[in-house]
Amino acid sequence: MTSEARRFTGKRALVTGAGSGIGRAIAERLAAEGAEVEILELRAEAGAETAAAIRRSGGVAHVLAADVASTESMRAAFAQVAALDVLVNNAGIASVGDVLKTTPEELDRVYAVNVRGVYHGLHFGVPKLLAAGGGAIVNIASTLSKVAVPDRFAYAMSKGAVFSMTLSVARDFVDKKICCNCVCPARVHTPFVDGYLAKNYPGQEKEMFAKLSAAQPIGRMGEPREVAALVAFLCSEEAGFITGSAYDIDGGVIALR
Repeated sequence: MTSEARRFTGKRALVTGAGSGIGRAIAERLAAEGAEVEILELRAEAGAETAAAIRRSGGVAHVLAADVASTESMRAAFAQVAALDVLVNNAGIASVGDVLKTTPEELDRVYAVNVRGVYHGLHFGVPKLLAAGGGAIVNIASTLSKVAVPDRFAYAMSKGAVFSMTLSVARDFVDKKICCNCVCPARVHTPFVDGYLAKNYPGQEKEMFAKLSAAQPIGRMGEPREVAALVAFLCSEEAGFITGSAYDIDGGVIALR
């Protein structure tokens, strides 16, 4: 990105789960390009850290402490948003296990954040975009929206739903100047990955990191900034002819697996 790239000057964006990882990278990228960013984050302290980083770089950011799984929490958060041009539904959680190992409680836990949470963002965000005369929505899905890997039953279910919600919103609001797309990352190196390795493979973190990286055809994990760059494009006017699409950003996982 060059310093001249200011595609979002005068625009207001909201990013859920922007306290770390991909969400933080997206919020920072949109702010760097001129957007005033609302950081909607369950962990208010993490949201504040992202906002502070944006402000140190000369950007504008605010924090909305909210739980994407809670209807009333999201209703209250969006009530504080005066205007909105860009909505990024990023917040999500992971889950490991096949259908036999996935308990009803685990399924509900994943559904509440990854499906209901995206629904809430859309339900309360679309009216804001309509009031602004249109805008852009990007939902963070996954390669697991399209292909199967072992032991990801609940997570794959939830990301398949994100893909379907993207198509539905794109169809319903195509004549209202709202573009709705999703991106489908493969494995991205975030603090979650480091925490997962430390918890499940203590003392073997480096070896397992290399193994997980090599599992992708390109030979490495993605970086949050790479996902953020794609999201920024899809939220910009340059992507005004794109809606109802699911963009793979996966190091060849889908095409070359």
